[in-house]
Amino acid sequence: MLQIYNTLTRKKDLFTPINEGEVRMYVCGMTVYDLCHIGHARVLVAFDVVTRYLRAKGYKVTYVRNITDVDDKIIRRANDNGETFTVLTERMIAEMHKDSGELGVLLPEMEPKATEFIEEMKAMIVTLIDKGYAYAPGNGDVYYRVARFEGYGKLSGKVLEELQAGARIDVEEMKEDPLDFVLWKGAKEGEPFWESPWGNGRPGWHIECSAMCKGCLGETFDIHGGGPDLKFPHHENEIAQSEAANGKTFVNTWMHAGAVRVDNEKMSKSLGNFFTIREVLEKYPAEVVRYFLISSQYRSPINYSEDSLKEAAVRLKRLYTSLDGLKLEGVAPEQGTGFETRFYAAMDDDFNTPEALGVLFELVRTLNKARAEQADNAMALGALVRQLGGLLGILQDNPEAFLKSGADVDEAWILAMIEKRKAAKAEKDFAGADRVREELAEKGVILQDSREGTTWRIER
Repeated sequence: MLQIYNTLTRKKDLFTPINEGEVRMYVCGMTVYDLCHIGHARVLVAFDVVTRYLRAKGYKVTYVRNITDVDDKIIRRANDNGETFTVLTERMIAEMHKDSGELGVLLPEMEPKATEFIEEMKAMIVTLIDKGYAYAPGNGDVYYRVARFEGYGKLSGKVLEELQAGARIDVEEMKEDPLDFVLWKGAKEGEPFWESPWGNGRPGWHIECSAMCKGCLGETFDIHGGGPDLKFPHHENEIAQSEAANGKTFVNTWMHAGAVRVDNEKMSKSLGNFFTIREVLEKYPAEVVRYFLISSQYRSPINYSEDSLKEAAVRLKRLYTSLDGLKLEGVAPEQGTGFETRFYAAMDDDFNTPEALGVLFELVRTLNKARAEQADNAMALGALVRQLGGLLGILQDNPEAFLKSGADVDEAWILAMIEKRKAAKAEKDFAGADRVREELAEKGVILQDSREGTTWRIER
């Protein structure tokens, strides 16, 4: 039985979907003003694994991941670039899809943009005003009355009185209370805007997700996820807006991915340790990066470092090496070994990918032994390795292609050197043959001799 750590209850809860056999899940996506960074990759991969596993358990999953395509950062960046905000966001959306696709992240069923739900946002704001949860002070803005919502802070654990003690009101704001947050922003010169009952303007950040959740998944749904920085205030404000407007529980299970640290420090542009996905993929194969991201349980902090990525490369290579040379097309996975049961048990424990990978490595040891003994079930064990790896989004590449990827030298040169070594051995020039092997090794090319001949792979 699947258990998920629920941020709202602060414990692992037995997962019971609202509708049997169906899961409705919403994950806060990107604000598309720049390239995605490695922290975004953590969230993208974490909920991709969640989606893959839920489907493997037989659930029909409706996965919604939104796009924020209008906000202060987007407007500033577009103005700096001398382009419209729509041109900027469309370009960044394409770049996001490129990066996430490289990491093996499947597209969600729905990917709504904030600008596509303006009317729904305005309707929700009208409802909140009518119910007394929001107010328009007359300056073009609309604010949410935080103190009016009973239970504010239940997700993050924040105490209203403590928040109020340190809160301040900016000069240009007309709030009743410093904690009140904006639902609608009056238009400023040079900014995009939409017409509204309160004047021309645009939505605040928090209201967009409440409107898109309701429009895509209904007033109450199963899982809401996102990065660790969204718990407060974004997700707290989503709850306040949605439950006040709809009069119903907003979300049953809240999930938050862990933060990414770089060499044990918080990732920050000011510290110079900020890496985009694109920059990381220039140094490491995408599947190695994905393996690194799933090597820690999704809600645990993870430390990005050169050593961590090198270790991920070594471990992923071990898995692929076990499959190298096996023709697995059409081969049914081995049944009754117990490995599949243990793998599912690990994933049922709040998507415990490190434990699941541990089971996978035990299975690989069994596979390697079967291959060494030329056992009849070796192919079926290999098929099982690949099947379970697929639930994590790994091991779907051709093993030979993966093991040869990343070479800094031309394949034709490698093959020529192999032939040179073969000729030296035929002439009993074993010292010359060894020199060829050493020259290849200096380039990271490792040779493997067998009765079928000599093969090669890249040592990362």
